Amino acid sequence: MIDPTAAPDVDYARYPSLVDRTCLVTGGADGIGAAIVEELAGQGAKVAFLDLQEDKATQVVSRAVDAGATHAPIHRIVDLRNIDAMRAAIAEMAAEIGDFTVLVNNAANDDRHTWDAMTPDYWDDRLNTNLRHQFFAIQAVAPAMIEAEHGSIINIGSSSYMMQEDFFPGYAVAKSGVEGITRTMARTFGPHGIRVNTVLPGWVATERQLEKWWSPEGEAGTLADQAIKRRIYAKEFAQMVLFLAADDGAACTAQQFLVDGGRR
Repeated sequence: MIDPTAAPDVDYARYPSLVDRTCLVTGGADGIGAAIVEELAGQGAKVAFLDLQEDKATQVVSRAVDAGATHAPIHRIVDLRNIDAMRAAIAEMAAEIGDFTVLVNNAANDDRHTWDAMTPDYWDDRLNTNLRHQFFAIQAVAPAMIEAEHGSIINIGSSSYMMQEDFFPGYAVAKSGVEGITRTMARTFGPHGIRVNTVLPGWVATERQLEKWWSPEGEAGTLADQAIKRRIYAKEFAQMVLFLAADDGAACTAQQFLVDGGRR
């Protein structure tokens, strides 16, 4: 029996095309986003990220540097619900390390809520927190990608709406909208050599998930639903993002990629 608490010890692939590539990650201070930042930096990419958590953001930079990153990641503290502030931060970081040819739209918040307690203001907040900024981040970086005639936009979705999970309707609706952005923008930007894909996590064992939502019963149910009978970790989720950010994924666009251990 595979130990469901053991993270895999894997010698992951190296992607030469990611060396010195300029990458922007939203929500990069913890969880899946932090893993993506650190893995990109470990490939030799120039990485910038946005988040609200200064302490955790600083820790991500330190870990990347300690692990031998050629370029220390840079970051800005921004509330992505403030589109003007996000645009300004993106422009500032692009001026510092170069125009972005990879965008990972990762930032999200899956706080639990019920349909009957939903208010119009909270509904708007769920969409603004989990969906709206993805489009406007694309809008901010796409002109430079068009000029470069290449780019990769990777939108992080969620398998929650596909599985009909019912404990966060505003979040699930927002995440279902990610696929609309991906497919529409893939058609728009394809002639310019820009790829747009969605990567959807299942239940990934991040610190936040384990602290806020984990229970023995819940994990047992998840593992029963998965074909692979162990936890899925942020570092291995990030490997799909690396593939799509690199030239190795050059023929992939307008697609959904599930990283969920084969969950039904």
